Amino acid sequence: MKLFIKSACVAFVLTVIYSIIPFQAQCTDISNEVFRLHILANSDSEKDQDLKMKVRDTVLEYTKSLFENASSKEEAEEVVFDNIEEINAVAKSVVMENGYNYPVKTEITNMYFTTRYYDSYTLPSGMYDALRITIGSGNGHNWWCVMYPSICISSAVEGDKKAKETFDSSQYDIVKNEQYEYKFFIVELFENLCNCFR
Repeated sequence: MKLFIKSACVAFVLTVIYSIIPFQAQCTDISNEVFRLHILANSDSEKDQDLKMKVRDTVLEYTKSLFENASSKEEAEEVVFDNIEEINAVAKSVVMENGYNYPVKTEITNMYFTTRYYDSYTLPSGMYDALRITIGSGNGHNWWCVMYPSICISSAVEGDKKAKETFDSSQYDIVKNEQYEYKFFIVELFENLCNCFR
């Protein structure tokens, strides 16, 4: 009986793994199509969190026109790379206009995001390229969104159109369909388990 239970457990684990691996590959494909914005506040004080949101609004407004002609994540990332000093200056000016002398660091980085929910979209966990803006010590709660395809400030209809243009049909189904929530959880668990052995 014990042998049967052990065999059943092993079979169950293998079944879960083999059903998750293709889904995880699709999630990785999604992360390769997306360029994110990540802003870290100086602290969790109300004033620092408010400042973070002001930086967000101004940076998104500034970069909105930059992405108009970007037709891929690579093009969007190149635009940011070419304008990173200007983006940093925009963020820094907001900080100074609000009476703070915090340093501002703006960089393109590849970083791990947990599964994130944004309006009607879900982005699976994984490594994503992102424009990261750190205000001051960067010890406060962060804010994130998707810069490309630009669904940060788009209306629901515009954001949906851009998502459809960027993702293939199976990727689009993943980011829009709430039924995958349990799979996102298992993928994240699986990734964390794999990271323990690295």
